Amino acid sequence: MDTRPGARSAAEPAGTARHAAAGSPKRATHGGCAGCLARPLAICASIPAADTHALEAAAGEVLLPAGATLASEGDPRREVYTVTRGMLRRVRLLSDGRRLVAGFLMAGDFIGFSGAPRYRHTLEAVTDCGLCAFPLQSMRSLCQRYPDLESGMLAQACSELDATRGNLMLLGRLAPGERLAGFLVELGARQQPRGGASDHVDLPMTRADIADHLGLTIETVSRSFTRLRQSGAIAFEDPRRIRLVDVAALRRAAGL
Repeated sequence: MDTRPGARSAAEPAGTARHAAAGSPKRATHGGCAGCLARPLAICASIPAADTHALEAAAGEVLLPAGATLASEGDPRREVYTVTRGMLRRVRLLSDGRRLVAGFLMAGDFIGFSGAPRYRHTLEAVTDCGLCAFPLQSMRSLCQRYPDLESGMLAQACSELDATRGNLMLLGRLAPGERLAGFLVELGARQQPRGGASDHVDLPMTRADIADHLGLTIETVSRSFTRLRQSGAIAFEDPRRIRLVDVAALRRAAGL
């Protein structure tokens, strides 16, 4: 028997999901595309349903518990991912120790728009997550075989760039309450095609995550929530779920 760390026992079947270390991603064989609820939102929607076997042959499944790290800043970039469920945050630590939450990733989002050989951000699970994982070379081969797949990647990259520009406007021009209003409107709009209600927004992330995303302190975020509630623009159903009472007012505040 091979007793090296991480070696598979002869009795353990290939593809069995296992933990390589505490808190590490749990890998499993791909469960198939047929029941994937994220497929209509993902780049793989451009591949005909009859040809999803090509995706399934190339993909593995990563199961990531809340709080675990998918990849760390500076790690070699060997795989790309499609989020199939849950939420991740994209994090970078600044030289002075401050944390920047560059964005939140949800079902249907693609991780891998980069020409850099190493990850520029740390990718952490906000909730329990599932992801399809593809070796870089396998994804390149799929793009050559299915040109619409590459077009889908470009479309998502453009959407991500637009979102980044919008976030820069929030950080550079708006007051704290206006930044939070814009964040709630945009997050709600992203959640709707993923099954969210049009007048609600779910907040699985912490207030610290929101603060580090908007360039604010936790205290300022809390005060801004209170002011939006007092103005009648939002109502709390619980700390993780907010009703958007006056979407038009929130959009005006954020300049949307």
